[in-house]
Amino acid sequence: QVGDKVMVLARSGLWQEVVNVPVSQTFPMPEGMSFEEAAALLVNYITAYMILFDFGNLRPNQSVLIHMAAGGVGTAAIQLCKTVENVTIFGTASASKHDSLKESGVAHPIDYRTTDYAEEVRKISPKGVDIVLDPLGGSDTTKAFNLLKPMGKLITYGVANLLTGQKKNLMAMAKTWWNQFSITALQLLHQNKAVCGYHLGYMDEEVELLRSVVTKLVNLYSQGKIKPKIDSVWPFDQVAEAMKQMQEKKNVGKVILVPEAPKEESKKAEN
Repeated sequence: QVGDKVMVLARSGLWQEVVNVPVSQTFPMPEGMSFEEAAALLVNYITAYMILFDFGNLRPNQSVLIHMAAGGVGTAAIQLCKTVENVTIFGTASASKHDSLKESGVAHPIDYRTTDYAEEVRKISPKGVDIVLDPLGGSDTTKAFNLLKPMGKLITYGVANLLTGQKKNLMAMAKTWWNQFSITALQLLHQNKAVCGYHLGYMDEEVELLRSVVTKLVNLYSQGKIKPKIDSVWPFDQVAEAMKQMQEKKNVGKVILVPEAPKEESKKAEN
């Protein structure tokens, strides 16, 4: 209804002051949630929830490897893993983010810049892990598949390795594409492993399925079991700085864009 506070799910076009979306793409905000939290909830938590529970079938006493663990989906995945008993979380991130990851429940943070994360995982868990969340693509998907235990599941949901900096690096993109993981059904049969692909952007028609996931997430939020982690909030006129925050991998949690600077900052600027 007019005046309701809602969260919005749309594939693109939200970096605007006024947005039109079908009512089926809106979800009422739970009591006590800020607009910044609402902006950070849907895409990341729906993705993490469906990967871990619908594809991954996460159960007590299992182990999970989460890449880009300090990012939006990574943060959501860590919190959701903590809703299941005795799940061991491995998380890759730069060293400066490890303390934050440990506080949030990552048992084994790994600095992917200085060590081979596959070797580090094997030192602690020689058989590997039960679930790998793969937003990287390229040769990392192959490493992820090889890290799976029997009956393990690899869920690929992005190709972050294609993005190498502020400008396009065509050689790096070509290398990632060339190294993209490929496997046949017969090979899978011998390995006793599963490979799944997930892309929320192509779920537009699955209104009832998405609504059921959002209902579960809202319940978890209301119980205090999940809470979107906001790294920083930027007004539209500082969008370049906001993007730089992500490109330089400084963020822990979500980088949020708002049409205008928060009022407190505006007052400081006036003074």
